[in-house]
Amino acid sequence: MTVPPTTPPPVPRTALVASDLDRTLIYSAAALGLTVPDERAPRLLCVEVYRSRPLSYLTEAAAALLAELARHAVFVPTTTRTREQYRRIHLPGPPPPYAICANGGHLLVDGESDPDWHARVRRSLAADCASLEEVRARMLAAADPGWLLKERVAEDLFAYLVVDRDRLPDTWVKELGDWAGPRGWTVSLQGRKVYAVPRPLTKSAAVAEVVHRTGAGHVLAAGDSLLDADLLLAADTAWRPGHGELADLGWTAPHVTALPERGVAAGERVLREMLLHTRGR
Repeated sequence: MTVPPTTPPPVPRTALVASDLDRTLIYSAAALGLTVPDERAPRLLCVEVYRSRPLSYLTEAAAALLAELARHAVFVPTTTRTREQYRRIHLPGPPPPYAICANGGHLLVDGESDPDWHARVRRSLAADCASLEEVRARMLAAADPGWLLKERVAEDLFAYLVVDRDRLPDTWVKELGDWAGPRGWTVSLQGRKVYAVPRPLTKSAAVAEVVHRTGAGHVLAAGDSLLDADLLLAADTAWRPGHGELADLGWTAPHVTALPERGVAAGERVLREMLLHTRGR
């Protein structure tokens, strides 16, 4: 059953739209979630190519909505991707004046990382958290080669493991989280990745900085993963798709709309709702 669009309230001053990218606005071929016959499938626009292979898509309708949204609000891509990974994406519309990468570790202004913001993040992590080296060593010591596929460090800020979900022990993530929590780190399982992220490293903190700089009066946000929860909670109005870790947990909040759409259709619905709200009608 399709939920009708909500009736948006008037939005004061400039609206700021902070949205996660992967599996919220853009989708890999595996994540498209198309359930209609091929002849009725929506036309897709590729927005990311890597090593000559198309990687990420949105619908052409979503592309038009995003380009229109950027004319009505300050649009801020807000991602856990590294800067290098983010720069592979070419979204429709004008280049966003701000973007948030590495889960808030880098605030891009006109495409370049703001050194003052990054220095503030580094100071916070050094003061409040165990070192990346300590946490990474613990992750690798506890991991089993039978289910560990890859290990990565992102921007020298956080670490993650790519795992075989079917072989990962049910208690492993919780045990690592119990160890990491007192040391100022969070641990989460998202898809095939186990993330270890310093607690102060959040998307919401970086978005608050953009709000301060732009004077935005209303924050709209969208995201699907556990690393998006703080972003959605900090927003004035927010949405989450019908897929992802937040949906699996049934997570919501009074100002967060849980959409029924899944896959690429959810990305289109998110943008449609955001545009309605920024127009205030």
